[in-house]
Amino acid sequence: QILYLKPPWTLANLLKCYKKHWMAVFGYVVPRSLLSAIECLDEHLCTGKPIDTSMVCILLQESKRILHAFSSRSDYNGVLPQAYAEVNKLYQTFREVRGALVRSDSEQDLSEDIMVLSENAVCEKMEAMIPNLQNSEEKKPHPSFYVAQENRHQEIWSVLEGVWNTINLYSIEIFQKLDPNTVTMTAKSSFEEAFSGLQKLLAAVNDIRKGISR
Repeated sequence: QILYLKPPWTLANLLKCYKKHWMAVFGYVVPRSLLSAIECLDEHLCTGKPIDTSMVCILLQESKRILHAFSSRSDYNGVLPQAYAEVNKLYQTFREVRGALVRSDSEQDLSEDIMVLSENAVCEKMEAMIPNLQNSEEKKPHPSFYVAQENRHQEIWSVLEGVWNTINLYSIEIFQKLDPNTVTMTAKSSFEEAFSGLQKLLAAVNDIRKGISR
């Protein structure tokens, strides 16, 4: 009813509306941290900046994140699943085409090794590469290396975001139960359950912190 820009929208208009109404509207529907994905799309799709193949892959992944997040609210009469399927199809097609180009590149072995390694093996590979990268400017990682790193960063962000959302839910539950106007005897078990959950979360967060330190 009250919009920054009236429809019909272009993509640029839509992203501007998201940013304008994010805190008051969309941040209550999906995780507020997704604003970074909206800003990423706006910066690279609506400003005329040149986009390389690595950035295209990232933009498609960010688009999938946004669509997936809004699916928790509604399927929007089937439009959202269809949009997600099309974006995912484009992403898979792009990866296949990009993979064919990578295979013809002179650094084929390096890129293929990085893409098939497990998460821990990627870290080991990076550590092994550091001395060589420092000693020779010619041996620079292929762009696919940075895409693999970006994927890893998104996975870490997703874990931390999940912890944060859970802490929020438990905290809301606890503070509601501590409100003298709402506390009842029947709420005791729920309060204890929430408090116990927070204790487990503290241990989980501590494990994540140790993992980041490693």
